[in-house]
Amino acid sequence: MSEPTPARPGESYRLLFLCTGNTCRSPMAAALARAAAAGRGWEHVEVRSAGVTAFPGAPAADPAVAAVAERGLDLSGHAASQLDEEAVAWADLVAGMSPAHVSAARELGAGEKAALLTDFLSGPGQGGAVADPFGADLDTYRATLEQLSGAVDALLDRLEPILSP
Repeated sequence: MSEPTPARPGESYRLLFLCTGNTCRSPMAAALARAAAAGRGWEHVEVRSAGVTAFPGAPAADPAVAAVAERGLDLSGHAASQLDEEAVAWADLVAGMSPAHVSAARELGAGEKAALLTDFLSGPGQGGAVADPFGADLDTYRATLEQLSGAVDALLDRLEPILSP
């Protein structure tokens, strides 16, 4: 991925998190990103999530809801969304949880604005797909949430030069 595109003057910067079913990883990442952007005073950042094979309207997985609730975040009203060309066009940056998700976004026209979320991490052992907790226990969801938290923070740190108020 090239350098993130600066926000358009007077418009929001739009982040789209992408996973498979839009019930675990991408909604958790979106919840983390919304909270972190608000904590940085970035009122001009919009965050959504989608899935490449989502069942539109499906709720977030119960362990995902529970894991983010432990951090004071709420996914109880989440409804899954299917990735489509409109969602890709809406986004300034599409952050996928795996290389397959990035490829799916690029096939719908995302081009270089699609990147692997973990590409924003630095250091040895970083990068690669975010572990999919689907069907696992709450501790597995907590571990995935921890991985997402570090990657989302790294992403927002990378965007800081173009998004700081």
